[in-house]
Amino acid sequence: MNQKFEATDALYLDDLRIGQRFTSGTYHMDEDRMKAFAAEFDPQPFHLDEVAAQRSIFRGLAASGWHTAAATMRLMVESLPFAGGMAGLGGEIAWPRPTRPGDTLRVESEIIEIVPSRSKPNQGIVIVRSTTFNQHGEDVQKFTAKIIVFKRPVETNSLTMKPDGS
Repeated sequence: MNQKFEATDALYLDDLRIGQRFTSGTYHMDEDRMKAFAAEFDPQPFHLDEVAAQRSIFRGLAASGWHTAAATMRLMVESLPFAGGMAGLGGEIAWPRPTRPGDTLRVESEIIEIVPSRSKPNQGIVIVRSTTFNQHGEDVQKFTAKIIVFKRPVETNSLTMKPDGS
């Protein structure tokens, strides 16, 4: 089952189950922004120059994988609104094919493992497998991440409180 959540819908560990799927909105990869990102963070010819890119293994201009990863992160944050944010503990990433100028990206994520913490009972580790697709349905990134997710806070029930407030 795919789910879309409003930004106000915070997800807690208690809300998650293995096999749960989430689908993001979209992100357009603009050529000028791709080149600006590459110029600052990954200044390689196949990210910056069409002629050099044509002669490269990519056979055309390709976004930096890190730009694809950054766009994926934005889409994941919007589609997986974990309470307390998306604090990662590492993961594995692969780019099976390049992201091109003009591509429209979307992310499909699936909860593949949930491990409650033994030492910190208010949290757990959730393993999420996310695939970023272009507009043709081709996978341009695969990312499996370990994420800290918190349990829903226990609310104090006024009926169980003593008259002195304790």
